[in-house]
Amino acid sequence: MNVDRPIGIAGAGSIGCFVGGMLAASGRRVALLARPRLIREIADNCLRVSSFDGSERMVPADRLILSDDPSILRDAQTVLVTVKSADTGEIAELIARHAPTDAAVISLQNGVGNVPLLRDRLPGRRLLGGMVPFNVVALGDGRFHRSTSGDIVIAQDDAGTAARLSVSGLAIKATANIDGVQWGKLIVNLNNALNALSNIPLRQQLAQRGWRQLFADQMVEGLAAVRAEGIAPVSPTPLPSSWMPHLLRLPDALFGMLLGRTMKIDPEARSSMWEDLQRRRRTEIDYLQGVITAIADRRGLQAPLSRRIIALIRQAEADGKGSPGLTPEQIRAASS
Repeated sequence: MNVDRPIGIAGAGSIGCFVGGMLAASGRRVALLARPRLIREIADNCLRVSSFDGSERMVPADRLILSDDPSILRDAQTVLVTVKSADTGEIAELIARHAPTDAAVISLQNGVGNVPLLRDRLPGRRLLGGMVPFNVVALGDGRFHRSTSGDIVIAQDDAGTAARLSVSGLAIKATANIDGVQWGKLIVNLNNALNALSNIPLRQQLAQRGWRQLFADQMVEGLAAVRAEGIAPVSPTPLPSSWMPHLLRLPDALFGMLLGRTMKIDPEARSSMWEDLQRRRRTEIDYLQGVITAIADRRGLQAPLSRRIIALIRQAEADGKGSPGLTPEQIRAASS
């Protein structure tokens, strides 16, 4: 990798700032394409990235290329796409106009439709799908905190891009089956909406059997839809996707022991969809539960829980009051 050419972060939000901050802290040149508010925040405070393991790194603003002008991508050797799924088309057009044609473009986004859209908008470019398994919370004042464990996975390529991007504290692994990995992450991400509706931290949510049973039922709907499409999802955790609904239904003590061995979660970790509701932003519900209901419509399947969760999230978006703080019983009653 040519260290003189920067790594561009196209649409630097929570994930983009954390990944960009870790890369910059390890000596890589990083260009953050971000909104003016975020640029001011980093300029005033520096960029601070921390993790559930207690580590923290600080990157002064003058060690970053910061701008809301997409021309900062003009010298990029690699472009990491970190925008919300609804903004993929727009960011693709900016990359097409401003990034070099030899730059590798890597999608680090939720959902399964971003890579096909990028490929359609960026013909002839080297395009790689990716999956980020962990949550990042924006704490304000230029601080971005990684609250759950896991390593980034990107599509394997002849250039060894995954290994070239890996730095201390941010392992990036290659896979020959990125489609399966992204579908596996989508199934797990169905809990994003449940956490957003609950208004309680993720670890507290998963510690309660009622919430886990609801998550298990949501996974069953998702897995049925995915398999109807002939897709074999690859779990982002050490546990196979097919096991997860059964394990989620275990008694609290047994599940707590299992979770502690497979995943680390900060006490205050929340889903990105919860953060979207709190900040009055549109969520990615159409790219998570919406994908499941679209498949159900095509395949003649029933997905009542997914449909109700979509309705509840859309109602919360319309209300503009943040998370509604529902219980599992209220969600079930609403979907019956």
